[in-house]
Amino acid sequence: MNFVFIVQGEGRGHMTQAIALSKILRKNDHTLSKVIVGTNPSQSIPNYFISKIETPIIQLESPNFVKDNKRKSINLSLTLFQTLWKSNIYRKNIKILSEIIAEEDPDVIINFYDFLAGIYNFWYRPKSKFICIAHQYLINHPEFTFPRGKIMNRIILKLANYITRLKAAKVLALSFQDFNENLTTNLIVTPPLLRDEVFELNIKTENYLLIYVVNPGYGEEIEHFHRKNPNIPLVCFWDNKQKPSEYVICKNLIFYQLNDQLFLEKMAACKGFVTTAGFDSVCEAMFLGKATLMIPVKGQYEQACNAIDASKAGAGITRSHFDLSALIDYFPKHKNIKNQFQPWVAKGENIFIQHLT
Repeated sequence: MNFVFIVQGEGRGHMTQAIALSKILRKNDHTLSKVIVGTNPSQSIPNYFISKIETPIIQLESPNFVKDNKRKSINLSLTLFQTLWKSNIYRKNIKILSEIIAEEDPDVIINFYDFLAGIYNFWYRPKSKFICIAHQYLINHPEFTFPRGKIMNRIILKLANYITRLKAAKVLALSFQDFNENLTTNLIVTPPLLRDEVFELNIKTENYLLIYVVNPGYGEEIEHFHRKNPNIPLVCFWDNKQKPSEYVICKNLIFYQLNDQLFLEKMAACKGFVTTAGFDSVCEAMFLGKATLMIPVKGQYEQACNAIDASKAGAGITRSHFDLSALIDYFPKHKNIKNQFQPWVAKGENIFIQHLT
């Protein structure tokens, strides 16, 4: 069978999932003929994605979240304004998307949570089967637990889910753990899609904490904690092009630019992991047996959902700010769940092939 991927370029998670699924499909003798990545003009497609997806890539501007001036939280009003302001661009790109699909004539279109893809499927009704994959879809399962309050945020996330999966034949919800089968909709709960490199790591425990923050605005909070706790080694990864690839403040505080292989090596050896509650990095920590502190990005409701869901699955704890001492206090209480999580991940290949082909 021939597949086309449409991937939301905001963050790194959907791209990592696309790479993992492309390898599963090729292993089972299927073809990935084209990848369309929805990005914004200030974004560039990461080199690791270009090299590892091994398929021609087309980049189209697509709706995305707008961050505040400190690049820490999501500004919903500006996000809505930008989407309306660029609506003509998005309409043109949907037409381009339809032309690409017509030329490639895939058996299956996989949408990794891109908004234009959902609208395209609704308008053009292609003959190709349209299947959506993302962790965000798990909120539609009746057993999912939401953060308290923030009803408007919940409505917005549900609306985003609805738009990205318009007229989808199936919706695959990536999950930290198995849920009871949902017989009322086309929603299927699946294991996460982890990159092959995770399975090959040498797991050990050194004394440093690993920190992963895409938004560089969190650097100030990390440095503030370091000044109060200079004896705790911190190894950090961020997306801050204004700093060198290895930004050494002192021997116990080092910032690296995003580097997928180096990050995994540091993850395999860390004592504990601190992140802004993105789905894939937490899954990797669970697979490697690392206790995790999750600090959802302010204004990004889906990360608040991730944090609660991951805590229920045994990944670790969640806080609203960078109080790393909370993770240190939590270490004696943490139960390593990798022996339960790894078999769940191992079921993934058969489940995906069953539902995609």
